[in-house]
Amino acid sequence: MNDPFDRSFRDRVLAGETLFGLFLDLGSPQSAEICASIGYDWCLVDLEHGAGTETDLLGLFQAIAAAARSAPLIRPQSGERIRVGRALDMGALGVMVPRLESAAQAREAVSFLRYPPDGIRGVATRVRGAGLGVVGHADVHRLNERVVGIIQIESAGALREADEIGAIDGVDVLFVGPADLTHSLRIPGQFEHGDYLAALDRVAAACRAHGKAAGILIYDTALVPRLVEIGFTFIGIGADASFVADGARRTLAAVRG
Repeated sequence: MNDPFDRSFRDRVLAGETLFGLFLDLGSPQSAEICASIGYDWCLVDLEHGAGTETDLLGLFQAIAAAARSAPLIRPQSGERIRVGRALDMGALGVMVPRLESAAQAREAVSFLRYPPDGIRGVATRVRGAGLGVVGHADVHRLNERVVGIIQIESAGALREADEIGAIDGVDVLFVGPADLTHSLRIPGQFEHGDYLAALDRVAAACRAHGKAAGILIYDTALVPRLVEIGFTFIGIGADASFVADGARRTLAAVRG
């Protein structure tokens, strides 16, 4: 947060660098700081499915910042303007918008990410996401350049319009939600099904065509080489809650033989 105009993370995303991230489900500042200190490129506070609430955001973002190694991102409960704006005001460098069905909805959501004239984000220069008052009104528009817009492709409708969504200025990442997408395609949990694999190819192709990053959340790291080969570069590899569960399960299994 030292340089409010630092857009280096967004530049890395759009340059096609392979970036590995982690979802934060526990709503715990201690967990957020531990995970961020490990060296993940990004840590995403998940308010859609995680235990945290908007009340927890400041502490969670401060914990990520304390480690100074991961970009703080958020998935709000929904893509409403006030929720997106509040998250950015608290210091999010990127917003993952869930549950969209069309390019029109994505275009509206992206407008919430940026100050006028590029969008309709409410202007408040005293907030953490605008440098705590150090940014003057003449430079507020420069803050727009650092925000990463992440649109989830997790429905049949969004998949149909993936190419159009990828063409939208300000959409930087098309992010596949595997569970929701397979359910929407009526192949729930069938991650080797031809229709799902074709969907991954379709998203990756849209990103290549428009210079955007293809993203996805997985829990099996063995899948990473195949995803990178397809063209995915913005990869979430699990969540803090899943790590706790996996570690606890392995340890108990070990002592019980």
